[in-house]
Amino acid sequence: MVDIAHQAAINPASAKDAAPALVSLRAIEPGQWRALAQRAIEPNGYYLPAWELAVSATARGRIGASALSVYGGSSTRLIGLMPVVSLWRAWKIPLPALVSAHPYGTLCSPLIDRDGPIDAATGLLQRAREAGAHALILRDVALDGAAMASLKEALGQACLKPRVLGSYVRASLDATQDGEALLYEALGAKKLKELRRQRHRLEAHGAISFDVARKPDEIRPALETFLQLEASGWKGERRTALIQDAGDATFIRRAVPALAETAQCEIVTLRAGATPVAAGIVLRHQDRAFFFKLGIDERFAKYSPGVQLTLNLTRHLCADRSIASADSTASADHPMINPIWRGRFAISDVLIPLRRNDPMVALIHASLTARGFAREAARRALHLLRK
Repeated sequence: MVDIAHQAAINPASAKDAAPALVSLRAIEPGQWRALAQRAIEPNGYYLPAWELAVSATARGRIGASALSVYGGSSTRLIGLMPVVSLWRAWKIPLPALVSAHPYGTLCSPLIDRDGPIDAATGLLQRAREAGAHALILRDVALDGAAMASLKEALGQACLKPRVLGSYVRASLDATQDGEALLYEALGAKKLKELRRQRHRLEAHGAISFDVARKPDEIRPALETFLQLEASGWKGERRTALIQDAGDATFIRRAVPALAETAQCEIVTLRAGATPVAAGIVLRHQDRAFFFKLGIDERFAKYSPGVQLTLNLTRHLCADRSIASADSTASADHPMINPIWRGRFAISDVLIPLRRNDPMVALIHASLTARGFAREAARRALHLLRK
């Protein structure tokens, strides 16, 4: 079925002209995509092909993303990739703009080749123009990251400037530090003593173990354990757990083992005896880890199982010399992760105009601002209802 709203929002001159500018993600050769990810100027585990293709295939509300792709000169070497959807597909706004496809994890920094970042960034902007877009909206990008810096430089050469639509600061981990020293500095002696007391009380239910599943045959049962834990808590009550939607469950069961094949995903589990009390999914890309999701057994909530797991994960990542940093991919002011991971960086939604003095960009900006106000009002109302 033809996506009429999509065609209304992004309306290139002809189907022939549009084909090289905006293609299905499935049209990108996986080997080229993986090679670009290895050369990417900024890591993003959520835009690895095994992850994003699984998201785009079945994940709830994220199906059918397209790709802006750039190849180096006359060569077939992929140097830039940005998964996108139309503004209509993203937010039901019928205006000519493209929005970075949301890969479930809250990071949409595009993949840009470090060997030619300005050429790659310039090419992505040109592909968007060729697709008929007047603006690009980048959701959840690292504002001071290398990918955004490349796009800013490319925009500057065209006498254009990005507009920050909204921004927040989220937690990260400097994994080059000693894990014990980092935790002591972050939490202090008194809090660590309290957490050790809780851990000792948890031991009454069995010896505490911290397991890391990496290989595909290990990670599949670990994933099922995680899915059950996630659904047993408040996410299950709100019907937002991955296993409660067939499309989400299919995506995660496809993506996690596929990334495990290339050592880019692991599942960490905390057990008391034979009972799993907390589990988390961690992606890896280059020298960065991404803490995707956490599930806990609410029956053990008084022992802080999520915090206990995160303490072990912190030590685990700090001891791994291949990891330099970890992105919590958490919301602003997250009550669990923020006190433990004290690094901070800005995550922003950014509007990128594609032509100078374009009145359509002002209309797109105004529409996004109005949507932001409406969402905030709805969020506050929902918060009051839940209270």
